[in-house]
Formats: sequence, structure tokens, C-alpha cells
Amino acid sequence: MHERLTEVAGSEHVVAELSREWPDAPISIPIVDPRVSASFAGRVQTGPLSSAYRTVGYRSYAPLLPLVPAWLRRRDFGSADAVIISHHAFAAAAVHAATPVPTIVYVHSPARWAWDEKMRIEEATSWPGRLALDALSRVAIKTELAAAQEITSIVANSTAVAQRIRRHWNRESQIVHPPVNIDFYTPEVSEAPRGDYFLLAGRLVSYKRPDIAIRAAVESGVKLVVAGDGRDAAKCKKLAAGGDITFVGRVSNEEFRSLYRRAKAMVMPGEEDFGITPVEAMACGTPVIALGVGGALDSVVEGLTGSFVAGASDAEVVGDLAQKFVSFDGRQFDPVKIRLHAEQFSPDVFRRKMAEVVAQAVASRRND
Repeated sequence: MHERLTEVAGSEHVVAELSREWPDAPISIPIVDPRVSASFAGRVQTGPLSSAYRTVGYRSYAPLLPLVPAWLRRRDFGSADAVIISHHAFAAAAVHAATPVPTIVYVHSPARWAWDEKMRIEEATSWPGRLALDALSRVAIKTELAAAQEITSIVANSTAVAQRIRRHWNRESQIVHPPVNIDFYTPEVSEAPRGDYFLLAGRLVSYKRPDIAIRAAVESGVKLVVAGDGRDAAKCKKLAAGGDITFVGRVSNEEFRSLYRRAKAMVMPGEEDFGITPVEAMACGTPVIALGVGGALDSVVEGLTGSFVAGASDAEVVGDLAQKFVSFDGRQFDPVKIRLHAEQFSPDVFRRKMAEVVAQAVASRRND
């Protein structure tokens, strides 16, 4: 069970690996864009919400989200031994249909935009949008709280997410980090020297705080390459005026790998639930400079695989990052050790740990 298939990002990679571990299991997703290519697409079961999404030309799935919980509650899981749910905001509603089948909910995060008013303010670009997001947040919170106490086993994708689950749902959880394609993201085979740039990779949206990295690069005078696109792209380019900053836009996986391999360091200036891109960079032997909060605390090791920045305000974080840029010495980081650290986040490790969680949940239910 997954909430939507409208793009392929970190949560879809989780579903892909789950589908590899259980190759005969059907996958239910209420909102699907058939133009999106995913390895598990041929096994997806969907319904009327996907038809409605097609009717509006796949322009926006947001108006359909309040209808997702009702569709999920009507699912029939037949004789399933267990139901695994990939949850962002609404998918946990499927636990109501699964009873008495054991349910394992992999939580990418309790809906951050629903629980965090500041994030909603940053995400909404107009008053109508803000009102719509506020209404949707109430549906998400109600859905999560109604499902939380019925879940057999909860899995968090990071320590930070486990803490949110405890705070919002009053439940404990196990931690299984999401899979990263370390077989593709590898160090450079040759001994080619690294480039002279720092790398900012990912979507240019407000909550990822690309503005922090750009402001720090301008202040310190270092070279920054920005790979990715998003609704804040124009704003970011305006901030970059006067700096040595190159925007390369959306790039292929091969181009991303090349950028990772040659960067002095990758920068993660925002708080992530886990953060796939820093692990991809580390799999290439590249150190990471990250804001010392959230998922970065699970993946980055100070002095071994990277360095943390901190500050009580945006200005302080920008100043600390600018200082890190100026004083950065890549020679203190061993690419081999960085790569070895990244290998603990492999798809094989993820599948093994999830298989153990599911087996425990099934055994526990049988012993009840």
C-alpha cells in the first residue's frame, strides 16, 4: 500500500525494494499517473481516484487527497499474511481495512506540513492555498491519529521521524533507514582530481532551504553548483546574483553521479526526514556538509563522512556554513571510509531488516 504514484522519489524507491522482497504481493495505490515509470507499476491496483486524476489531465492530485482515506478503508486484503503500508499522510487509513491482519506501517514522516503550521505558511503561496492546506492538514491529522493505535508495527525511516511519531502519535517505532542505490552511486574509478566546487543537489523548494546554501556561497565567494529545479528556482537565481554559482537544472542520474564524484563536498542546508542525496554523495566517496538536525544525524558522521553546521537563526546558519566553505579541507576525509559508511544504507540491508520486522509482526499476532 502506497499513497500515490505521481513521481519517483525516495518513498517510491522504498516501495520498489518492498516489491522485490515480496514479488507476488499486489500493490494498492489510490492515485496513479500511468505515465510515471516505476519498476513495480505493472503490479499496481488502483481505482476511481486515478480515473478522476486522468479526467483533470493529471494537473493536480491535491483535491483528491481528502478522498484517499475513504478509498483505503474499503480495501479488501483477502487472505494476506500481513499488510505493509508506505505512509506520508493518509495511507495509514488502510489499517482499518486490514483488521485482523498484521499491519506494518513504514513512516516516511507523520505529515510534516499538517503538524507544522510554519511549514504550511511557507508552502502556501496564496490565501486560498493556505486555507485549502489548513483544511487538508486537519484531514491528515485526524487520519493519522485514528489509525495510529491500531497499527501492529510502526517503522520510522530515521531517528528524527521516530521522535515525531512518539510526539504526535504516542507510539514507539523501530528504525529502518531507506534504501540508497549504492551499486550505481560509486566512487570514481580513476584518480582524477576533484573539482573546485561545492554541490547543492535536489528540488529547489522552500523547506529544503536552498537559499541558505546560496547565501553562504555568495558570502564566502566559493563556487557552488546547483543541480535540480523547482518552484523556487527563480528566487534562488536572484539570490545568487554576484556569486560564483552555476545552475545546471534537472540532470540525469549519470550526470548527478559525475557531479557527486567531483565535488569538494555536497551541501544539505535544510532539515530532511532522512535525506537520500547525502548518502548518494557519500556512496561516491564525497563528504557532506549538513545542517545538524533531522535525518542528517543518522547518516553523516562528524569528522569521518562530513561536517555539521548550526545556528539559532538563518543568519547564524549562513555564517557558519560560509565559514565551513572557506576553511574546508577535503584532505581530512578518506573517500574509502566514506564509501564504507554509506554501504550500511544499501537496498540489501533495507530488505533484510524489513523482512525481519514483518516476520516479527506476523509471529506476534499469531501468539496473541
